[in-house]
Amino acid sequence: MPLCYLIFTLHIHNCMNTIQQLENTVQQVRRDILRMVHKVNSGHPGGSLGCAEFFVVLFNEIMNYKTDFEMDGVGEDLFFLSNGHISPVYYSVLARSGFFPVEELQTFRLLDSRLQGHPTTHEKLPGVRIASGSLGQGMSVALGAAAAKKLNQDNSLIYSLHGDGELQEGQNWEAIMYAGSKGVDNLIATIDVNGKQIDGSTDDVSTWAISRKVSAFGWKVITIKNGNDISSIIDGLNQAKKKQIMKTYLCIIAYRNGQWS
Repeated sequence: MPLCYLIFTLHIHNCMNTIQQLENTVQQVRRDILRMVHKVNSGHPGGSLGCAEFFVVLFNEIMNYKTDFEMDGVGEDLFFLSNGHISPVYYSVLARSGFFPVEELQTFRLLDSRLQGHPTTHEKLPGVRIASGSLGQGMSVALGAAAAKKLNQDNSLIYSLHGDGELQEGQNWEAIMYAGSKGVDNLIATIDVNGKQIDGSTDDVSTWAISRKVSAFGWKVITIKNGNDISSIIDGLNQAKKKQIMKTYLCIIAYRNGQWS
């Protein structure tokens, strides 16, 4: 049975952007990130800047979703951010995709703002479905959502993003192992391998062979070697689309080239 596969679906509002249009959006998102973090002198700019291309491609070219936000997410693809400290890029892309006014980005990390340092559901911000920031929990949440989609006979997909450092949390591997044993086929998990964590380099803390580890639990791996190159991201997703037809097990590992670390 297949585990994880990737379908190349189209954004229902503005699909098939040119590379230049996507690049322009990425630059706007990066400006948003820097303005948000600079205004409050607080936040996590590195991870946010590094994931800008991935978020822009995901929300503009891949996911099928509704900006008329409903928490149940019936009939649409869902996204879960596990490494919630990179909220600036998440908020920017949500705003630029039409979930809430762009002007609200100016309230990042302010008292009574819906845009707190880590996304939370009690703020009722459109697009945010889980409170994230307690690292290691997102894989389990995404897996649960994928199971719910199956129970409800909803053919939409679940996407998630995780940091490489947070894979040191054992809960991730419980979820990865479960997904492999149950043949989950509607979850697309993405790992941002930037080699950095609060303790320093991930190589200084753990021995990494992520692709082999994930494969050992039944996942096939597509590697995007430069996670800051839009063409590479799109090529990787197109490759995954072809493999999906053959029911290949897939997980995308996105490598950032380090310039934004």
